[in-house]
Amino acid sequence: MKVRVKFSKQGVMKFIGHLDVMRYFQKAIRRAGIDIAYTEGLSPHMIMSFAAPLGVGLTSDAEYMDIELRTPISSEAAIDALNRVGVEGITVTGFWQIPDGKASKAMTLVAAADYTLRFRKGYEPKGDWQSNISHFFAQKSILVMKKSKKSEKEVDIRPMIYEMTVNAGTVFMKLSAGSVANLKPELVMDAYLQSIGVEPEPFAYEIYRCEVYADVGTEKKRKLVTLGSLGEVVKDE
Repeated sequence: MKVRVKFSKQGVMKFIGHLDVMRYFQKAIRRAGIDIAYTEGLSPHMIMSFAAPLGVGLTSDAEYMDIELRTPISSEAAIDALNRVGVEGITVTGFWQIPDGKASKAMTLVAAADYTLRFRKGYEPKGDWQSNISHFFAQKSILVMKKSKKSEKEVDIRPMIYEMTVNAGTVFMKLSAGSVANLKPELVMDAYLQSIGVEPEPFAYEIYRCEVYADVGTEKKRKLVTLGSLGEVVKDE
């Protein structure tokens, strides 16, 4: 039985890295008595994969992982069991059965994510920095220098920005995500500030991930649905 788990990551847990989150769930699953499946071989480990690991310093209500179970359990019972043995800052909010097969894996399905961004106290630029966001989003091309571990190259990020609005100092973005084209909200905001003549400051943003999506549309028309909606709630027998 393959299932998808949704959880939030808040408070001080935003400073915990992906590997520590993975180890946390390995222990929580054992403490909760959930009968998870293991790989075979000399060094068996839990069958567990994460959709799009969150960067350190970000909060989220939309983290997903896929696990495989040997013994079925209802969604309600699993959520309750995991939260009872959990810690403050990580809360399981969803648990769905998903189809078998590689095509259903969360990490391969991720296509977009929603974020909200605001400035930390004392870091907000002076003046009316918000009014040009609609103009920035309306551009046909936005060229930035995107760095990777091995190189740095100029990239047009505009096709990867699906939505961008601002309300009362909070910027909302729907951005491309996943292994094919992944765009970080801080890179978009840096590009916007530079376009209005403001030099971005390090660690100036508070970033929150609202949701993660899969694209179930066609090549001509994108159709984004949440990763949780691709599964079914497991009910008590």
